[in-house]
Amino acid sequence: MRLVLAVVALLLTGCGSGATSAAPSHNAADVMFLQMLIPQNEQGIEIVRLAAGRSVPPPLKELAAAIEVTQRTEVDQMKGWLRAWNEPETMDANPQAHAGHGGMKMTAPDLVGALKSAPDPEFTRKFLDVLTGQQQGAVELAQTENGTTGGVHPEARDLARRVIESRTAEVKQLLNFKT
Repeated sequence: MRLVLAVVALLLTGCGSGATSAAPSHNAADVMFLQMLIPQNEQGIEIVRLAAGRSVPPPLKELAAAIEVTQRTEVDQMKGWLRAWNEPETMDANPQAHAGHGGMKMTAPDLVGALKSAPDPEFTRKFLDVLTGQQQGAVELAQTENGTTGGVHPEARDLARRVIESRTAEVKQLLNFKT
C-alpha cells in the first residue's frame, strides 16, 4: 500500500514525465527581436520621410509613404507587446548583448546624414542605396526571430515572417528603380 501511495505522490507532484508545463508566452529572443526592430524601423521611417520633400519619381514617393505607414504600425504593435510583457522597449546599450542576433542592422548615421544633404540630382540614387540596405537589414533581423534559436511568441514570429516577405518585396521594387 505504501508503494502505491508513493507512486501516486510522485505522479501528482510532477516527477517523471506525467506533468507538462505551459509553454512560455514569449522568450528572450522575442524581446530582443522587438527591441532591435523598433529602432531599425524608426530609422527606416526617418529615411523614407526624406523622400517626401524631394524630387523623386511619384511611384518611389508612394512606396516610401507606404513603408512609413507599415513600419509605424509595426512599431506601435511591438511597443504594445513589450509593455504587455513588462519588458523594456529599449535594448541593452552594450553592442555585445546583440551578437546572438547578428548585431544591430542599423544604417550608419553618416550615410543617413549624407542622404539628408544630398543635392536633388543625386538624392534618388543615394536614397535607393540607403533604403535598400535598410530594408535588407530588417530581413536579416527578422530571420533570427524565426530561426531555430529564435522566438516562441506566435504573433512576434508572424511579424518576423511578414517583415521578411514585405521587405524582400520592397527591395525588389527598389532595385527596379535603379535599372
